[in-house]
Amino acid sequence: MTGVAVARPSREPADPDGPLRVAVVAPPWFEVPPERYGGIESVVADLVEVLVARGHHVTLVAAGRARTAAERFVQTFAVPPTGRLGAAVPEVLHAAVAGAAIADLAVDVVHDNTLAGPLLAAGRAVPTVVTCHGPVTGEYARLYDRLGDSVGLVAISSAQRALNPGLNWLGTVHNGIDVASYPFSRTKDDYLLWLGRFSHEKAPHLAIDAARAVGAPIVLAGKVNEPCEHAYLQAMVEPRLGPDVEIVGEADAILKRSLLVRARALLFPIQWEEPFGIVMIEAMACGTPVVALRRGSVPEVVRHGVTGIVADDFASFVAGIEAATELDPDVCRRHAEVFFDRSVMGCGYEGIFRAAVAGGIPHVGPTPIGASAS
Repeated sequence: MTGVAVARPSREPADPDGPLRVAVVAPPWFEVPPERYGGIESVVADLVEVLVARGHHVTLVAAGRARTAAERFVQTFAVPPTGRLGAAVPEVLHAAVAGAAIADLAVDVVHDNTLAGPLLAAGRAVPTVVTCHGPVTGEYARLYDRLGDSVGLVAISSAQRALNPGLNWLGTVHNGIDVASYPFSRTKDDYLLWLGRFSHEKAPHLAIDAARAVGAPIVLAGKVNEPCEHAYLQAMVEPRLGPDVEIVGEADAILKRSLLVRARALLFPIQWEEPFGIVMIEAMACGTPVVALRRGSVPEVVRHGVTGIVADDFASFVAGIEAATELDPDVCRRHAEVFFDRSVMGCGYEGIFRAAVAGGIPHVGPTPIGASAS
């Protein structure tokens, strides 16, 4: 494991309109970009590419190999600790290596996408912008509250931000993808598709039930390597298997695109307030409509009756499958290009980074604990 980066010569503070020096910190669990599963890592990789293309100087802090256009790479683990996903020590060690490396670099802003890393923000002279990729309630809310104005938060959907509007939000930027890298086809095969992580929240068992209700075959492509995922698969999916259900395992970038572009529709029967759902925009980029339950960011991502069907219950979810297959693939693709291409995401983050560099991190949330309300 290495964590030493050669510092570039110190420069004057960033020109308000010139290139920024940005340190982007990815989570430690997968490479950037990931070989297979890794939604956050995919977003980070696309953001790095866009920032570099826009002329900014980017340092990427991540595990594994240097696989992006970033001009500097700080490696925290030679091999990502994927098998220890969620364990405390790799997360904290990753943050410590990142913090030490960033302290030796001349950067204008830090963009942290981890859980433990923002704890170091208060000791920096430059602003730290944190994207909240997961929940913002419960214990996560307590964490973000305690960070106060040492960080500025970015939401990935309005739905996520609405769950806790009092946090120190700087803005909302939807996740993006490189739409041009996704194939497009107006001609579809007969199967329906579910793609995600085998869990109650993602609910592939409901996708099977819905596909069977309309007499369509379904392909399941998903991550299943954690104990809870194996338990879910055994309890909820295996009893539903039959000749109309095919499990292809965890899809890499090539297989994922092949499955998405040929599917009649993507089924997204989400069972929690998911702040985003990248697979929805990946499907639309391929010209494939989405059938989803109205949870979390779904109504922000899918245009009901245009690029998919947003259902309020399981019955309307099932009924929406046939309706979705009548939608125009060209409109789906254009929707992804206009609203969810990585260039749009990069523009949003650049604006937030420039504002943070110019004015620091304002306190826009509630009065910090222990502070005066004057």
